[in-house]
Amino acid sequence: MNILLTNDDGIQGAGLQALARALKNCGHCVTIAAPLRQQSGMAHALSVLREIEYKRVDDLDCEAWAFDGTPTDCVKIYLEGMNDGRKFDAVISGINDGANLATDVLYSGTVGAALEGFLHDIPSLAVSRDRASEIPFDTAAQVTVEYLKKILTVKTEPFLHNVNFPKNFRTGKAEFMSTRLGRRDYINAFTSRTDHDGRAYFRIGGTICDIDDAEGTDIHAVNLGFVSVTPLTCDTADYDSIVELRQIFRG
Repeated sequence: MNILLTNDDGIQGAGLQALARALKNCGHCVTIAAPLRQQSGMAHALSVLREIEYKRVDDLDCEAWAFDGTPTDCVKIYLEGMNDGRKFDAVISGINDGANLATDVLYSGTVGAALEGFLHDIPSLAVSRDRASEIPFDTAAQVTVEYLKKILTVKTEPFLHNVNFPKNFRTGKAEFMSTRLGRRDYINAFTSRTDHDGRAYFRIGGTICDIDDAEGTDIHAVNLGFVSVTPLTCDTADYDSIVELRQIFRG
């Protein structure tokens, strides 16, 4: 298979390189199009008002390009501006060093890059691992490759799956659970500081506060030691409200 890899941790990210190794060891053709540097929190941002520098990276044992842009820039530019006509069987974004659960997917550069693959009608995975996880990247990468192979045998249409690895496997091996998004917020998310030059600034961080981690959510699954898989779509329309508005407009 031809696989396009990307991430938001940057082209030197350990998770991305683990995926590249695992895919190549299984005989797949790997191409990397990833950010030059850390791009977390960029969601599906596209750099439309500036030039995007790019360069070939020769030390990754595959065709690899680094872009001074967002994760979405990397996928979109490569597929639309650099690809020589090859058909890609999948786009994988990750493995991110940190979970992308619940409403955090709306901010995630990892998910944003996978979404771009999905918008190009390519089966796409966004893959993340809890930052405190004891599961090695190489193990998570091998599980991801096996998951992709399995899901492609049963899925005939393009899909977008958000995959999250837990801190530890519940039974010592990977078990998957299909989930919905939970809801996550952060306490003290913005901290105000002033530096020695008098420059005032905020830093974003905070402590996780899970508002919805009920059974069936991605948060609940990883807390139990499962690999959470949440199918996503780009259609965010509220169909119940569409029907309601039609009735209001007729009135």
